[in-house]
Amino acid sequence: MKTLKRDYVQVTPLPDAQTALGLIGVWIEDCNDNHPHSGLKMRSPHEFIAAQTATA
Repeated sequence: MKTLKRDYVQVTPLPDAQTALGLIGVWIEDCNDNHPHSGLKMRSPHEFIAAQTATA
């Protein structure tokens, strides 16, 4: 949750709660697909999966 707040909520103009609710799915998808994760050695899940399938 801290990442979503820091990297998405705090930098996006949100005039109302409905706007925030409409964007949450997009933010979560971006975070899960493209955002670097420390547990993956600062690679995005997309990069991690691509590296795993390339070496397999």
